[in-house]
Amino acid sequence: MRYLRPAALLAASLVLLLATDGTGASAEATAAARAAVPRIRAVTLPDRGAPPRPHDDWNGPAFDVCTAPPLDTLRAWHGASPYGAVGIYTSGSQRGCAQPRLTAEWVRRARATGWRFLPVHVGAQAPCGDPSRRPARIDPARAVQQGRDEAGEATRALQSLGLGPGSPVYLDIEAYPMHDRACGQAVVDFALGWTQALHSAGYRSGFYSSLDSGIADLAAAARAGSAPLPDAFWYARWDDHADTAGSGALDPGLWSLHQRVHQYRGNVAETYGGATLTIDRNQVDAPTAG
Repeated sequence: MRYLRPAALLAASLVLLLATDGTGASAEATAAARAAVPRIRAVTLPDRGAPPRPHDDWNGPAFDVCTAPPLDTLRAWHGASPYGAVGIYTSGSQRGCAQPRLTAEWVRRARATGWRFLPVHVGAQAPCGDPSRRPARIDPARAVQQGRDEAGEATRALQSLGLGPGSPVYLDIEAYPMHDRACGQAVVDFALGWTQALHSAGYRSGFYSSLDSGIADLAAAARAGSAPLPDAFWYARWDDHADTAGSGALDPGLWSLHQRVHQYRGNVAETYGGATLTIDRNQVDAPTAG
């Protein structure tokens, strides 16, 4: 090796350091190694399996609304509107609205009118999500158990409302940034524990999130071989396409057997039979509760 003076040796060392990550590996090799690490690792839990479907798969338009609407409004909308199912926030410590009308009697009378239901549970959120509105976070070290605990709460609420075994309940995980692998893994682990506990209680597991965050991570978990995954998912993509085709972002083989709900537009005011609600629009090809 040609001898270098101290100053030249220092300059050469700096050039070498800039071309590596400080460990001797090139920047390209480091980037490739990081890319090779999967965002979501496979996790499997014991599972008794989803209960038999009580013929509750349903295909058609639905709406969801923050507070369960008055029964008079549901009667006015039934038949006059295109909708046949309604999303209701049945449980969860972080529901955005009070539910003064949501009782077993409300469910019984809405059902008698002809409505089907998409029950929703809003609990702990992604650890990397925005805490300003929903501060309770999933703890990555306890995510599976937290999911089980939330499933227990959701099950008790369904039972109190007269929504029996076989009914689905959709876990609401709001959109979160995708830069943190540990955050995505925590959401997946939470959903696995949620699903395991719901199956043990005889209920079906649903999962709601943005197509670009929670749904993307659940799809990655499916490809990795994680289990038990939710029986149906409800994806948010406000593209005004009233379908469940996946908006070009979903593998057609994932959750394709009457297992999808698409929330395709939000915060729109509609009036039928003289009654007005501000709703989110959905297209359903998935389990509902009836």
